[in-house]
Amino acid sequence: MTDDAVVAAKSALRARLLADRRAVPPDVHDAEAAALAEHLERVAGEATTICAYVPVGSEPGSTAMLAGLARRGARVLLPVVRTENDGTPMALLWGEYRPENLTTARFGLLEPPEPWLAADALTEADLIVVPAVAVDRRGARLGRGAGFYDRSLQLRRPQIPLVAVVRDAELLDELPAEAHDVPMTHAVTPGLGLVALG
Repeated sequence: MTDDAVVAAKSALRARLLADRRAVPPDVHDAEAAALAEHLERVAGEATTICAYVPVGSEPGSTAMLAGLARRGARVLLPVVRTENDGTPMALLWGEYRPENLTTARFGLLEPPEPWLAADALTEADLIVVPAVAVDRRGARLGRGAGFYDRSLQLRRPQIPLVAVVRDAELLDELPAEAHDVPMTHAVTPGLGLVALG
């Protein structure tokens, strides 16, 4: 498959999966979010620093995921999205999670306020929880398409788990992938819990 064909296949699949997410009834979303929070607390184990994110809109999960991780005593770092002047995505910056201080940012995201940590703060993480539109059994992740995470995840320590958070139906057998896509080591879904990939 050519690079253009892969990009087109990703775009079509992303649109379909995001439409499916938007159709999930609120009570189902909330029940799945509660299950994901429980699973992630177990997955966190002895991790002392966890890079995570704030689910927004129809994304699986909720801020309960973050609260559960923080309640364990872990330091939770959240991504801060920035671009170059020409709009090119940069590696994510990071800020410490404090529930009362999240602010609305670009793309409808919720982010921690300054002070922010440099992109290489990712090297401090014992666990990295990653948003995904879908993930496959090999570890290929379908994101939103901007490339913020692919630029950032290359900075992690190699042995650190990368856990994609998806709905059960978003764990697929195979996804189109490009050479720059950083593979996930695990997925966590509401019904299946932690699933090893690759």
